Amino acid sequence: MIQYKTKEEIEIMRQSCLMVGKAHKEAVKIMRPGITSMQINNLVEEFILDNGGVPSFKNYHGYPYATCISMNSAVVHGFPTNEIIKEGDIVSLDIGFYKNGFHGDSAYTYAIGEVGEEVKRLLRVTKESLYIGIEKARQGNRIGDIANAIQEYTEKQHGYGVVRELVGHGLGRKMHEDPQVPNYGKRGTGAKLKEGMVLAIEPMINMGVKDVVHLDDGWTILTRDGKYSAHFEHDVCITKGDPDILSSFVEIEAAEKANTNLTWSYS
Repeated sequence: MIQYKTKEEIEIMRQSCLMVGKAHKEAVKIMRPGITSMQINNLVEEFILDNGGVPSFKNYHGYPYATCISMNSAVVHGFPTNEIIKEGDIVSLDIGFYKNGFHGDSAYTYAIGEVGEEVKRLLRVTKESLYIGIEKARQGNRIGDIANAIQEYTEKQHGYGVVRELVGHGLGRKMHEDPQVPNYGKRGTGAKLKEGMVLAIEPMINMGVKDVVHLDDGWTILTRDGKYSAHFEHDVCITKGDPDILSSFVEIEAAEKANTNLTWSYS
């Protein structure tokens, strides 16, 4: 059942969503070749706790960490590890922040050091597809309109693989609510979008084939062909007018640009 939020609830929720962006900003400050994804995880968890929040992901259905950190061919749900991050890696960081009864949930993929033009293009197109999908998140449209817009741009125009097994979702008092928000589908299908719905829209786009495989850890999902995958996510409220993006990339992008150990010009 879809949970519609009041204006008051949306403003409370906005604070959790914005705190996710601030947590990303803190993580960006330390990103460089030579650190580990576990260091990033630990910093983010400390930031969340210091700001009165709870990491949404930790202990969710048994997930053991505060963040999901998926590198290179890992699509989503990657475990933080003590493996050294290297020049040319891409790091997808997914963070959830819970406070005052509501979750925020946002992901961003970072390029460490210098990466190739093919990788830059994947990150740029995936990020652009997020906003193309958000543009369809309007009252009276349907979930399929968002899904189709993302698929058309990434798969049909750019030849990338759109992951089928993983989708976006409703967001609110629970981290995963109805409806599901796929990144592929037909226009005019699915649940009708109504004022007060909040959706986590999150394109997960593979450089190669759409197919994925699951690791034995029960969480990490990899591209079947071993090629890179990118992931960007915003929390979006349906209104009577334009889509209201509750999360923010503004602070993330500023920190990304300031960090000379990251490639940011792809955006």
